[in-house]
Amino acid sequence: MPSPSGSSLDEARAFLATHPDIEAIDIVLVDVNGVGRGKIIRRHELEAFYKNSRHLPISILGLDITGEDVHETGLIWDSGDGDLRAWPIPGTLVPLHGTDPRRAQVLMSMYGLDGAPMTSDPRHALARQVEAFAARGLHPAGAFELEFFLLANERDMDGGVRPAGAVVDGRRSGKTEVYSVDHLHGMEPLFSDIYAAAREQGIPAETVISEYAPGQYELTLNYRADILRAADDLIMLKRLVRAQARRHGVTACFMAKPIEAYAGSGMHLHVSLRDGEGRNVFSEAEEGRWTPRLLNAIGGLAATMGETMLVFAPHANSWRRFVAQSYAPVAPTWGVNNRSVALRVPAGDARNRRIEHRPSGVDANPYLVAATVLAGIAKGLEEELDPGPETTGNGYEAAPDARAAMPGDWRTAIEAAKASAFLKDALGADLHRTFTAIKHAEYLRVARTVSELDYHLYLHEV
Repeated sequence: MPSPSGSSLDEARAFLATHPDIEAIDIVLVDVNGVGRGKIIRRHELEAFYKNSRHLPISILGLDITGEDVHETGLIWDSGDGDLRAWPIPGTLVPLHGTDPRRAQVLMSMYGLDGAPMTSDPRHALARQVEAFAARGLHPAGAFELEFFLLANERDMDGGVRPAGAVVDGRRSGKTEVYSVDHLHGMEPLFSDIYAAAREQGIPAETVISEYAPGQYELTLNYRADILRAADDLIMLKRLVRAQARRHGVTACFMAKPIEAYAGSGMHLHVSLRDGEGRNVFSEAEEGRWTPRLLNAIGGLAATMGETMLVFAPHANSWRRFVAQSYAPVAPTWGVNNRSVALRVPAGDARNRRIEHRPSGVDANPYLVAATVLAGIAKGLEEELDPGPETTGNGYEAAPDARAAMPGDWRTAIEAAKASAFLKDALGADLHRTFTAIKHAEYLRVARTVSELDYHLYLHEV
């Protein structure tokens, strides 16, 4: 069977010839939680993988964040937990920097035995949205921003996490070193390895910033004309940052809110649309006169945000990030050059006009985020939705939009997502069922857990 993913045996052979020292390869499938699941194969197995795929159980896409089966997905015993075929994703076969003995990595997607896309695979949901835009003569481009914490491996005396000391000399800082270049110098060996790893993998990693909390950093990615590849970039960058941090004796943390007193970590998506001639359809002809397509796209995103927040904030911890004045939007607002809104139109050259979608935490799955954002844009364009008035000044003080009220907690977001016909269409019925079933199972796990906070509040008091 020809590879339905478009992968080629020539790619595998060329890679092996170029990298004779590679001994093993991580083959990685990304589930709805963004967790990489798969196997490590030996060098001599790579060509067979590219020729014939690799059989994996269907249940691999029906697991919760802990790796436990979620039977309500319909992907476990309802199907007999049969095997499907995982095929490599073209362009993702890359070396892993600093491994000894040398290893490589390739991402893969799941297909049926007949070669049809497996409909609970998150990457296929994004591919379907891209194809729908292509049928309209439009092509989504984009890039993600990656915010994360570098934490010490050991907890403090109270069991809390703490920022990692500098890998250069162990120096610690408890201050918010936002935009401090000198602070970055303490992590220079780690970031040098991150950049080297990104270069080997063809990931366009750009600027590094010391962000708005102790131990928090941001890496930006260069824009991609192919938003599918932009999502692959984010998946691969998270994996290499985690690996390089571990080699330097620190923990890269992608929780949305690891430290109570400080801002959490977002995963902003910058997105634009280009026509068949490569023109940006969001670009205005006159400065300050926004195009109808830009406004309609924002209108679609604002109108659908409430019912899709579970995609952007998928975990219990995700909801601790949404606090006023914390650079995490709390309403479906939009504005120009304003970081207090959910949908920001960055200042700059009109030729590069784009929407910065800010609600997602770094714990979200980029394939699901991009698929849902594109579906919202499509709805706005088709229905010519009005985004409402631009928010100026403090977006946290803006009146809530009754058209798209944001859920206030995880459980409400789960129920809204379950009931959303829009999200079901955006993700596809099977993935919608899989995703919401997994989130409901995780909610029940958290809800029945007796935490240390319970003991602190109630053990001796009630």
